[in-house]
Amino acid sequence: MKKTALVFVLLLAVLNSYSQISENKKYKILLTGASFANDRNGWFELGCETLDATPLNRAVPGHAIADAANMMNEGKLYSKEELEDLDALVIMHVHNKNVADTVGLKKNYTEYKTPFDRSNYAAAYDYVIKRYISECYNLKFDKSSKFFGTESGKPVVIILSTHWHDGRTVFNPAIRQLSEKWGFPLIEFDKYIGFSKSQVHPVAGKQFSVLYTNNNTEEIDGTVFGWHPLEGKDKYIQQRMAAIFVDLMKKVLPLR
Repeated sequence: MKKTALVFVLLLAVLNSYSQISENKKYKILLTGASFANDRNGWFELGCETLDATPLNRAVPGHAIADAANMMNEGKLYSKEELEDLDALVIMHVHNKNVADTVGLKKNYTEYKTPFDRSNYAAAYDYVIKRYISECYNLKFDKSSKFFGTESGKPVVIILSTHWHDGRTVFNPAIRQLSEKWGFPLIEFDKYIGFSKSQVHPVAGKQFSVLYTNNNTEEIDGTVFGWHPLEGKDKYIQQRMAAIFVDLMKKVLPLR
């Protein structure tokens, strides 16, 4: 009985210590995405360590932007308390779809029929963006919010992202269009990852991306590219992605 009580006390102490560490961070950043973004990768967590930020990684393997929209609709992407404290929402749903298409878009997020399916990736992106902006603004009317009575409500920081390399020829140009449309910063992994779809490795004779994926590949427009980069904070691609992420975030997060 005494051992059980001691373990319980120690567990509470650890949880309290973690909570205090989290509260002392400069920033709090939420990431939504799929298998390229979940915490087994490491780039987001590495980046947040450098930025002195608490990482809220809500990426789920197999998810699409429609799933993120449904999680948001169900109140599962973030809580009211998390919304209050978030410094940025990072979106890394990078399926090779035209997310800048305007067909079927609504003026207000409340006009969309939920739950979403995967028939219109652009509409799901539009819903997530418009709902997040609306919820941030509406905090100005919430008496329990620190943004109550302010002119603009909670400042909106939404960060978009390309795929990790430039092989996705539909998504990457489309997400740039969406970034320009909204004026959102864009993490250009594809631009700074260190290789291009236009050149194969001069020795291996393969796309460079394949060499970083343990031959885990996908075919796009008849060319074989690397699909999922090797996971773990000790892996080169994860470290390089973290550096690209940090470089962008340092430009857009408020100084503290």
